[in-house]
Amino acid sequence: MKNIQPSKSDFLERAKQGKILPLYAELDLPSLTPLAALEAFGSSRPAALLESARVNEKTGRYSFVTAEPYLIFRSRGDDVELELPATPAGRFGRRASVKRKPLQKLRELLSNYRVEKVAGLPPFTGGAIGFFSYDFVHQIEKLPRTVKDDLRIPEAYFIFVDMVIAFDHILNKVWVIINPGAREQEMGFRRPEPGQWDRLYDEAADRLLALSSKLIAKNMKIDIPLFGKGDARRFSLKPNMAQADFESMVRRCRDYISAGDIYQANLSQRLSAKIGSAEPLRLYTLLREINPSPFAAFLDFGEMQLVSSSPERLIRLRDGIADTRPIAGTRRRGNDDAEKQELSVELLTNEKERAEHIMLLDLERNDLGKVCAYGSVRVDEMMVIEDYSHVIHIVSNVRGELAKGRDCFDLIRAVFPGGTITGVPKVRCMEIIDELEPVARGPYTGSIGYISNAGDMDLNIIIRTFVIKEGAAHIQVGAGIVADSDPEREYRETLQKAEALTQALERLEAD
Repeated sequence: MKNIQPSKSDFLERAKQGKILPLYAELDLPSLTPLAALEAFGSSRPAALLESARVNEKTGRYSFVTAEPYLIFRSRGDDVELELPATPAGRFGRRASVKRKPLQKLRELLSNYRVEKVAGLPPFTGGAIGFFSYDFVHQIEKLPRTVKDDLRIPEAYFIFVDMVIAFDHILNKVWVIINPGAREQEMGFRRPEPGQWDRLYDEAADRLLALSSKLIAKNMKIDIPLFGKGDARRFSLKPNMAQADFESMVRRCRDYISAGDIYQANLSQRLSAKIGSAEPLRLYTLLREINPSPFAAFLDFGEMQLVSSSPERLIRLRDGIADTRPIAGTRRRGNDDAEKQELSVELLTNEKERAEHIMLLDLERNDLGKVCAYGSVRVDEMMVIEDYSHVIHIVSNVRGELAKGRDCFDLIRAVFPGGTITGVPKVRCMEIIDELEPVARGPYTGSIGYISNAGDMDLNIIIRTFVIKEGAAHIQVGAGIVADSDPEREYRETLQKAEALTQALERLEAD
């Protein structure tokens, strides 16, 4: 392990200036994996893993592992619940409920404890990790609430963490990072007195060394059996609607398109399976093996888990630059490279798919334009093919410079939820989704990611994801509906998108 940075004298000097630096150490552990790092926390929950299981420079460079939060944030409507650990070991006790706009409260909590950015470190060194459910949209738009919320999952659920294991998969580097003083709070940060920083540095350094020792002991690839032992128990997924009902929903959506209400909408169905005491982490290892994705995630919040292999970024903010990476246009992957190439050409030249993609691309540009500097929004990657285990997609990238006086929370209000999983125009499509889909979406098509206490953010779109609660695993899959959509073909597309998750579930063995 390299020396802890910054030195105590440098840290205290910056603290006198009112600036907080994270403590960090780079570990010489080239074979350590994010899954093995998660195991270093043992059974401590809540815990979170944001993993670039599909590595590339643009979208899949970093992974982050964390546990032992100092604050838990949950919200439904304007009801915000804050929970504090009773002990550093992670037993939770004190709770407080407040009536506040959730984004305002999140902004307040993150602005109360700010750290300086350190050149060379990954973009997340501490802050909040969690998710926004799709239904968080009611904090942004005035929409009806007519469907049953059967899963009863918080609309926003974040853990605030001061300890992060960060991976740079391009440079093959690993860091342990600690934020001194973040735990000195009562439902929000209270800045330590000047004389306390000396003690807080020492405490943070001790925690950093202790966690580093655990990781050094785990310096190996994780050994979780992917297929279990013996005969695997099979879990059957049951849809929440018949094929005929889904196709009827598509036809009703086409009627709205014909009437001029909308141009395109995304409609979905849910599939659920009873999995009993099956281990969610094992399901994650299966899913990432079958379908490695740049925005994979495993969130274990005790009462519920999210197991995600999302290929899509909703929004990233880094050093004042915002970018979104919409996916629109899907085909099956093909049985070999030649067939994949043939299907890719067909997809890119299909007039319907191109028109739908460009329409959604314009929506994303307009959303970014609400909070970015005038003239700065541009498409820097246009309609490229990305291939995954079972499907191929058309993908573009849009970026802009965040306007002065704006922050990540303004950006969330501007782009959430993503246009690719709602439609055009967005608000009217969401009204129609509420009318046609039989239950609230919950986490599906919301966002998982981080909001750092240095001002940066990266959020995915929750697709290709299991929502696990009370012994049941739920997945939801959708299709983009346009004027000439064939109902049966759109139904088949939803099942194609579920194939990787279905395969993972079939291999899962209950403990």
